[in-house]
Amino acid sequence: MKILALETSTMLGGVAIADENGLIAEIRLNVKTTHSERMMTAIDWALKQSGVTLDAIDAVAAASGPGSFTGLRIGLATAKGLCYAAGKPLVLIPTLEALAWNFPYCKHPVCVMLDARKGEVYAALFLWKGDRFVTLVPETAMRPEDLLRDGDGPVVLAGEGAMRYWDRILSALGERALAAPLHKMVPSPANIALLGVQKARRSEYADPATAEPLYVRKSEAEVKWLKSL
Repeated sequence: MKILALETSTMLGGVAIADENGLIAEIRLNVKTTHSERMMTAIDWALKQSGVTLDAIDAVAAASGPGSFTGLRIGLATAKGLCYAAGKPLVLIPTLEALAWNFPYCKHPVCVMLDARKGEVYAALFLWKGDRFVTLVPETAMRPEDLLRDGDGPVVLAGEGAMRYWDRILSALGERALAAPLHKMVPSPANIALLGVQKARRSEYADPATAEPLYVRKSEAEVKWLKSL
């Protein structure tokens, strides 16, 4: 079961290939323009350098969000195109859950935050139980200092939102706030691929014709349009 995975939720996106035995290849790109300019090149390079053909891929996995509206659209559109062109099934992996998998076996809750602009973050809270993460707070958009204010005990914080609003988080949580190491702060294409293997083995596929990113909140264009009605 080989999975080709795309992660485009933030500016640091990438491509990975994995199977039941683990990670085969991973490319991470700090994209300063858009993922559309580099994604297909990265996919081609990952396949060629790992000696894996597109025919040998069993399914395509994509990060489903939340995250960058443009990045998610590009990633999912690319994944859908590959599925249609090569006749492969599609697997969707929630972005924040995949990022939480940077911290398996963590004894503290893990709060993942991506920058949602307007002083808010896309965030979710997870806790490791047994052999997986369970969701304590599902994906939401809110001010970072408000999410964990009423809790107790240490919390591991990760993601670009945690980095951007660290002063506000620290002011609200004090010593409860535990910053993840810098290299663990970013989404991982490898996690998308490895979680994709698990979902594909359970035949938990999405319909490419109807699959949509999880945006959590409406885009600025939608908000302006609704206000104009």
